Amino acid sequence: MNRLTLKPDTLYAALLQRDSNFEGIAVVCVKTTGIFCRFTCTARKPKPENVEFMATPHEALLHGYRPCKVCNPMNHQGSAPEWIQPLLAEINENPTTPLHNQDLRIRGMDPARVSRWFKKNHNMTFQAYLRSLRIGQAFGRLKQGESVTGIAFESGYDSLSGFTESFRRATRLSPSESRQENIIYTTRILTPIGPMLAGAAQDGICLLEFVDRRMLETQIKRVTHRLQAKVLLGESPFFKMLSNQLDEYFAAKRRTFTVPLVLAGTPFQQSVWNLLQTIPYGETRSYKQQAAALGDPAAIRAVARANGDNRISILIPCHRVIGATGELVGYGGGLWRKQHLLKLEHAPDDFEN
Repeated sequence: MNRLTLKPDTLYAALLQRDSNFEGIAVVCVKTTGIFCRFTCTARKPKPENVEFMATPHEALLHGYRPCKVCNPMNHQGSAPEWIQPLLAEINENPTTPLHNQDLRIRGMDPARVSRWFKKNHNMTFQAYLRSLRIGQAFGRLKQGESVTGIAFESGYDSLSGFTESFRRATRLSPSESRQENIIYTTRILTPIGPMLAGAAQDGICLLEFVDRRMLETQIKRVTHRLQAKVLLGESPFFKMLSNQLDEYFAAKRRTFTVPLVLAGTPFQQSVWNLLQTIPYGETRSYKQQAAALGDPAAIRAVARANGDNRISILIPCHRVIGATGELVGYGGGLWRKQHLLKLEHAPDDFEN
C-alpha cells in the first residue's frame, strides 16, 4: 500500500480547516462510522482518535470503509452534482437550443441555483455559458465556409444583427472577418486531483492546466499570442481522446500518451518540452541533468523557467523534474499534485481498480 509522508496531526488540522489543498493526498477514514470522506466534507468532524488517513479511495475501500454520501469521495473533484447532470447532457446534445429561466423552471430547476453553479465552476453565468457555446460552434462553421445568415438562425438568434453583435462582443471580430482566424476550443476535464482546462488547436492539444493554477490566465494569453488564435468554448475531436487517456493514466493503465500536441513556445522552450517527454514513466530527473542533456550544463535556470512555463501538464511531464537533492520543487499545479503524480507513477499497483 502507499505510505503517507505527512504526519497525522498535519492531516487532522487540514481536515478541521476543510483545506482543499489536501485533496488527492489522502482520504479521511472515520473508524466509528466506517465511512471515508474528502478533507472538504461538510459533515461533522470526528475526534482525532476516531480518524485514520489513507492515500487513496481504493485503499480505503480495501480496508472496509464505504464512501460518504455527503462529499462523494469516489467522484472526481469538481464533478457535476446529480441535479444538474440532465441539463448538462441536454446542452451537450444540442448547444444551440435557447434555454431561458422559464425553461429551467419547467425542468424543475431553480434558475438562480443553476447560475450559481455555472458561476462557480465556469466563472460565468448560465446564459453566458450558452452564448459562448453557440458562438464557438458558429465560429467553427464559419471557418468551414457556411453562410452567416444560416448559422445565425440555426444558432438560436432571432435576427442577423443580434447574432453579429453577440459574435463581435465575444470575439472582437465580425462573422466575415472570423473566417481567417485560428481557434482554440476549450473544455473542462475532470481528474482525481481536480478539474483541468484543456485547449485544442487545429492540429492537437495546446493547453492542459489545472483550473486553480494562479498563472492560468497568463498561460492562456501566451498560447493565444503564439498561435495567433481566439479562445472559445467548444468541442474538438481531440478532447475525447485526451479524456480517455487521462482516465487510463490515473487508473494506472497508461504510461504514455498518443494525443497530438501543439507546442506553443519559443524554439528553446520546445526543446525543453520535447526533452521532458523522454523521461520514462516512474523516473525523475534534476534540472541539472536536463540542462546537461540539452548540451548546456550551465543553462539550469533557463531550463527551470521553460519547465515552469510548460502549458500542457501531465502529457508533457514536468512533474518528473525534481531538485538536485531529491526535493519536490516548482510545480504550477501545486506540490501536492506533483507528489500525487509521482506517487502514482512509482507505485501504480496501489492505484489500480
